[in-house]
Amino acid sequence: MTDSVLNVVLGLVASAISAGIGWLAQTVRRRRRLERTQRFFGMPEGTECLLVVNRDAGARASTAVARNDVYALMELAALVRECGARAEIVAHDQVRQGLGAKAEFCLGGPSSNNRTAAHLASWLPGVTSAAGDTDLTITVGDTEFPLTRPVQEGVPVYALLARVHAGSGDRPVFLISGQTSTSNHAAVRYLAANHRTLARRHGTDSTFVVVLKVVNPGAYGPDVVELAAEVTAKATARPAPAAATAAA
Repeated sequence: MTDSVLNVVLGLVASAISAGIGWLAQTVRRRRRLERTQRFFGMPEGTECLLVVNRDAGARASTAVARNDVYALMELAALVRECGARAEIVAHDQVRQGLGAKAEFCLGGPSSNNRTAAHLASWLPGVTSAAGDTDLTITVGDTEFPLTRPVQEGVPVYALLARVHAGSGDRPVFLISGQTSTSNHAAVRYLAANHRTLARRHGTDSTFVVVLKVVNPGAYGPDVVELAAEVTAKATARPAPAAATAAA
C-alpha cells in the first residue's frame, strides 16, 4: 500500500470516527433533553396521564367542547406522545380518583371544569375566579386580572398556568385555567414552548403558578402570549380569616 493510499484510508477512518462521535453526542443530548422534559411533566416513557376535558361554558349541551379547547387537547396529546407516555381523555365531571399516581393536565377554568375548581380550592387557595356570566376576572391574592363578557376587540385575556403536587415523589397536576377557550389554547402553547425555561426557573418537582396575558386574541388568536406575573406565593397562601382581618 502506497503512502497516498494509506493517507486516504486513514482520513476516511478518522472521518468515520468523528461522525460516529458526533452522532453519539447528539443522541446523548437528545436523550438528556427528553429525560428532563419527562421529569418536568412527570411522564416517564410508558406511563399514563390524564387529560381532563372541560365543557363549553357557552353551549347548551353539557358535553360540548369549544373548538379552541379541542385544539389545546391535540397539542397536549402531542406533548404526551413526545414523552413516550399514553393519554387517557376524561370528562371533567367523570374523574373519580386522587392525585399523584398519574400526571394530569386539567383544561379550563373552574366554571367549566369541576376538577379545576377542586384543585384550586385544595392547592391554590389564594386564587379566586368570578362565577358570573359576564365577569371573568381572575384574582390572585390582592391582584386582579379582569375581563368582562362580551370580550371587546383588542382587549387582552388571561390564563392561570400552574403545576401542583399532592406530595413528594407524586406525579404533578398541570392546571390550564383560562378566561376563554382561546386563552386555554394559548396557555397550552406557552407550556409546550417554554417548559425548559420553566424547569430552569422553578425546578422539576415544585409548585409554580404564573399568569399569562394573551395579547389581542381577536387579531392574533393564541399566538401572542406574554408572562403577566409570577404569583406562586400569593396563589398558595391561604387568605386570612375574615374575623381576624376585621379585628386587625
